[in-house]
Amino acid sequence: MPDNPEKQPSDEVDLNQIQQSRTEGEAYQTSVSYMANTVANDGGTTEAGDYILGYAQEEAEPMYTLAGEGEFELDEPDDENCHLEVVVADRGDKRFVPYCDVSATLERDVAEQSSAGNQTQSGDGEEYGPFELDFLWHPGVYHYGSNVEVPEGGTYDMHVTVEPPEFHRHDEQNGDRYGETVEVTFEEIDVETGQD
Repeated sequence: MPDNPEKQPSDEVDLNQIQQSRTEGEAYQTSVSYMANTVANDGGTTEAGDYILGYAQEEAEPMYTLAGEGEFELDEPDDENCHLEVVVADRGDKRFVPYCDVSATLERDVAEQSSAGNQTQSGDGEEYGPFELDFLWHPGVYHYGSNVEVPEGGTYDMHVTVEPPEFHRHDEQNGDRYGETVEVTFEEIDVETGQD
């Protein structure tokens, strides 16, 4: 990763274009903050490598899939009871980064009380996933996500992996970014299960 995540003027990009990308990124982050802190059950962000990574958790929800030319089907959740969302943004200008392979695993401490109040055996924790999180178009904020199934609501750690995207990068001065796999853990996520 470049020492400075901020983009620099070059033969490929001038100061005006750099400022436009920052303005776009700030607007995107405003939408991310609203999703994570107001709309979702739980959410947050952190910096890692070349990225700002964020998450949001909601109940499983229906989504449209393209069934054919101009034809859509509403894909309702079956046994899925949790919707995971992950945001991947450039750490310098804060814009959404597309075409990433993103996965998430939820881990629950097996010593935690179950909803029935019974204590389970202590150990390293029970893991659910990894879940592949595809790109999801959203009217408010682009993100990666999926409906998944977990045994019950409660407190989980969420381990997120972002693999380097394979798209070409413009600019000899600024293009050497997004080259390494990044792994982060969002601790003590409050998972609320159900279907929206």
